[in-house]
Amino acid sequence: MTTLSAPPVAPGQSPQLRSRRLPLAASIGIAVAAVAVAAGLVYGTDIGGTALVVALAVLFYLVGLFAASNAVEGRRQARNRIWSALIHSAFVLALLPLVSVVWTLVDKGMDRLDGNFFGTSMNNIAARDPNGGAYHAIIGTLEQVGIATLITVPLGIACAIYIVEYGRGRFAQTIRFFVDVMTGIPSIVAGLFVLAFWILIVSPYFNNGRPGYSGFAASLALSVLMLPTIIRSTEEMLRLVPAPLREGSYALGVPKWKTILRIVLPTALPGIVTGVMLAVARAAGETAPVLLVAGGGAAINFNPFQNNQSSLALYVYQQAGEASRYAPARAWAAALTLVALVLVLTIAAKLLARRNRFGR
Repeated sequence: MTTLSAPPVAPGQSPQLRSRRLPLAASIGIAVAAVAVAAGLVYGTDIGGTALVVALAVLFYLVGLFAASNAVEGRRQARNRIWSALIHSAFVLALLPLVSVVWTLVDKGMDRLDGNFFGTSMNNIAARDPNGGAYHAIIGTLEQVGIATLITVPLGIACAIYIVEYGRGRFAQTIRFFVDVMTGIPSIVAGLFVLAFWILIVSPYFNNGRPGYSGFAASLALSVLMLPTIIRSTEEMLRLVPAPLREGSYALGVPKWKTILRIVLPTALPGIVTGVMLAVARAAGETAPVLLVAGGGAAINFNPFQNNQSSLALYVYQQAGEASRYAPARAWAAALTLVALVLVLTIAAKLLARRNRFGR
């Protein structure tokens, strides 16, 4: 039988309990040297731009870090440092597009964030008129997404409850299959479906025989897009609720429907809210369905059941294609407003979800 023992220690020396470590200053120095070498190579030979400098700097840094760590700490620690550096690099690369988008939106969208932009519409605004705002588009987005949410959330949660708590056999599998198929439906297909069914068949009965575009039709198209997201996210959250919670409720004689309402749903509420807000964010950014079934418009329309109605996403699309030097600023401001609106709604929903009794 063998025993583990520490390496022999020379007389007068204390045993080394810690291995050698690469100093932080060495890692910083390697990073600075990698950037300098990459910049000198790229700009000196004029073979690329900033993206190539970043790519080569990362490559040189990984090579230099491995060599230094291998010489000081050993091969095992060197491999650990390389993989850690790759993970951090992946995180930074994933974060860069988000930071770039947010910075671009704030930089270019702040120019028109004024009272005129939020208080007026594009009605009677000519190409040479610097005024004009997105008030009508903001109203349209709030009404269309709000109606779509009221339609979709109860249906989606009820469908997910059936799949998880009651659904068994082939029928539940069929529902789950079609939900997965609907997740990949393009937005233009949802708009064409509502156009063919609601606009051309149903709406003439309420509009003296003529097809009628409306914000409600856009809400129906957005509901088609939101429904599979809400069902799938809610289904996954319900499956994460521990089974002992249900069993404890059943043991106390609580009916199944009341267990679902009082135990299961409050426990899964934060995740359900996250899924709902993902669906709302997708619906708020859709352009094609609104263009097909709501028609857009330059005037303010508070009635979502009659006449054309615009939205922020459609407003951005229209302003980006306008032959006016003032249109791009309006488009950037509307895009920033849309992102800020979704952010505010998400934060508000998260705060409300944290107030449930299982989260306190």
